[in-house]
Amino acid sequence: MYGNLIEQKPSPPRGDGQHLLVVVDDPRETELLATTLGLAGYRVGTAGSGAEGMARVAQHRFDLVVWDAGLPNADALARGRRMAPADRPPLLFLATCDSLQTLVPELGPERADYVTKPLRIAEVLVRVQVLLGDSRPARRTDVPCYGDLLLDDAACRARRGPRPLDLTPAEYRLLRHLLANAEHVLSKEQICRYVWGDFRGDQAIEKLVSRLRRKVDQEEPALIHTRRGFGYWLGCADR
Repeated sequence: MYGNLIEQKPSPPRGDGQHLLVVVDDPRETELLATTLGLAGYRVGTAGSGAEGMARVAQHRFDLVVWDAGLPNADALARGRRMAPADRPPLLFLATCDSLQTLVPELGPERADYVTKPLRIAEVLVRVQVLLGDSRPARRTDVPCYGDLLLDDAACRARRGPRPLDLTPAEYRLLRHLLANAEHVLSKEQICRYVWGDFRGDQAIEKLVSRLRRKVDQEEPALIHTRRGFGYWLGCADR
């Protein structure tokens, strides 16, 4: 009678279509992670270098980033130097035992974790699920808005009254940052750090603000303003 008993193994963790980015420079490791995470129910993008990874994180919204700790920018990303922790997706670092001494102190409580190499896929799947689960309660459920300006973060779209705004990813991130800090002046350095993850110089941000202002402020009142010598802010001019 006991011979018919079968041990029930727990089902492996599965995703729900969340968008993940895998930043690894080893093609075999990239293929393994992308294939496994894809089969587990996640949408997966890849990058083969730290620079490409930073560019993709700055341009697109990811629910979680898997980052090889041996690549450049790993420690700066963990510390929030290239992107503020509040604006950064959860991070799962792939680390060698030798790198843990320098990596672990930088992680802190800011939605980051690590797995050691050689990789155990089952552990990767569990850590991903835990990080995504921890991040869900922090997501905002209200609609970001200011007056007749509304943003749809799920679709990355914006409207001014009934008029849709045709924004580039950088323009959307700039508008989102200005709206989140409505009626507060943001310096060019703060804006560059949020939009691109690094400082691009005055001309780059001035051109970006100018393009966004032309799209947003076709109606009255104008919402995007310059505080000369200090930066930019969003709100009503009679503040």
